[in-house]
Amino acid sequence: MRDAVRELLDAVDGRSDAMERAATTLLDCIDAGGVVHTAGAGHSVAMVCETFYRAGGLAAVRPLWDPEVVPLDGALRSTAAEREIGRGRTLVEKAAPAAPDVVVVFSTSGRNPYPVEIAQESAARGVPVIAVTSLAASAGATDRSGSRVADHADVVLDTGVPPGDAVHPADAPRTSAVSTILGAYTWSALLAQLHRKAGERGSVLPLWTSANVPGGDEHNAELFARYSERIPELTAGIG
Repeated sequence: MRDAVRELLDAVDGRSDAMERAATTLLDCIDAGGVVHTAGAGHSVAMVCETFYRAGGLAAVRPLWDPEVVPLDGALRSTAAEREIGRGRTLVEKAAPAAPDVVVVFSTSGRNPYPVEIAQESAARGVPVIAVTSLAASAGATDRSGSRVADHADVVLDTGVPPGDAVHPADAPRTSAVSTILGAYTWSALLAQLHRKAGERGSVLPLWTSANVPGGDEHNAELFARYSERIPELTAGIG
């Protein structure tokens, strides 16, 4: 399994042109005062968590999520919800992203209506879309929406996750899913590229600091003040 994962990670590193374009797209958004909206369904919700309020992560990130697509409180329900026509579009209409914002959609198969509609509706609003998806998995997945997330994206970051997600045993894969590993690595690699480009441009990235290190709370307080109005999830349930 280790060799299989390493090969897939190396392939992500090899797609440097797309990573460069994605980093430029994010930096243009941040420099213009925009917000990066991140979305996913099922286990891709883990990627949304990875982008939001994360030590070392961007503060200018708003999670786009619907409780119905989270499997922790109903697995069968969540599967049905991400196949429901109109749910993704409604979520975008409610969040109302607008230029200079960016929308990042995580979806390994890229075929269910929920993530496809999020990408499609965002693009229709003139908002750049970055798709973090697997072109191989998408090609082999059941078509439930008539198009793929990648079809509506300005930049596609291909994770290369194989159809079915599993990679072990090598001769007949049945276990050891890799989509979370590759999705998290792709996002971290994108942040590293973004940091490099910000340095070249002379931009200052709004990055969270761990609340468990000295000065962390004080540093983060400024970011809460800066972004709480645009990202209500930062202070939801307080007051």
